[in-house]
Amino acid sequence: MTPLRFRERISGRLFRVAMRLPRSMQKLLAGGTISVDGAALEPEAQLALRLMALQPEPPVGSLSVAEERRQTARLSASVAGPPTPMARVRDLMIQGAVDALPARLYAPEGAAATSPLVIYYHGGGWVLCDLNTHDGVCRLLAQQASVRVLSVNYRLAPEHRHPAAVDDAYATFLSVVTDAVNLGADPARIAVAGDSAGGHLAAVVCQDAVAAGGPVPAYQVLLYPATDLSSRSPSYDLFRDGFFLTAEKMEWFIDHYLRRPEDAFDPRASPLRAKDLSGLPPAYVATAGFDVLRDEGEAYARRMADAGVEVSLRRFRGLVHGFANTATIGRAARAAMVEVSQAIATALGTR
Repeated sequence: MTPLRFRERISGRLFRVAMRLPRSMQKLLAGGTISVDGAALEPEAQLALRLMALQPEPPVGSLSVAEERRQTARLSASVAGPPTPMARVRDLMIQGAVDALPARLYAPEGAAATSPLVIYYHGGGWVLCDLNTHDGVCRLLAQQASVRVLSVNYRLAPEHRHPAAVDDAYATFLSVVTDAVNLGADPARIAVAGDSAGGHLAAVVCQDAVAAGGPVPAYQVLLYPATDLSSRSPSYDLFRDGFFLTAEKMEWFIDHYLRRPEDAFDPRASPLRAKDLSGLPPAYVATAGFDVLRDEGEAYARRMADAGVEVSLRRFRGLVHGFANTATIGRAARAAMVEVSQAIATALGTR
């Protein structure tokens, strides 16, 4: 084992222990409470950020995309909690816009032969992450919402720039509808969900489905979604540094994702810029209080509501971007994801 791998493993173990400490101990170790824009950072989030600062990331842009992916995969594995038990987990291929794509189907304990299914698009700025980095998220959603979850590995940038990811996301939705029976899914209760870049993809799938006049997801779950790549909302200034996703890293993602700057004005890159949001399926939008993407996610929820869409908007005031990935080890993050799961269960009729 290399010194770097050893340090990452030790750091991951320390991180997992820190997230399980009593809240009072976390608060003590995290230092004085950090408050911004009228909200206090959760002790577990503040302690996590403090631990991360002890081993700072290389400067943005100093690593190749391949190195960034390897580092993200290693760090994700090092901080993962114990896997949530499933009745069955199956790797398969599902047709995307061009080729078949790797996917992973989760069936929770007690799932009926046919159940609602949530198609999950992982985050990672359209550049990073995969089925493994979001395995814990999908397992938790499947268990807590009592639904099948299908995680999809869409094509990543910069090898495949916009609109490859959104084309794949919509194509896989249509593939799931067509193959619902073989997936154990009720075709009338297929939802889409995703975090960050994946939330962006889920939003665009719903817009594409309505525009095509074909099958439309029964529900959409957008976790701290990127909805406007063409402008920077006030939350970019409030949280541009020190809260996990920085403004500089978001710019790096966008630069790798778009073919050219003007693509940012395409509604399929910036769903907030779509002229008409009427007819979209009911939505649950969750934002993190300390996140550069907070304001654009909430602006999208408000625009959908103004267009007559049924929307539940929930700001988890004390959390940071990426909280879904710490829900297997952090209490506040887990409580947030359990709430998200309950909304899914209610919408899809499993509760």
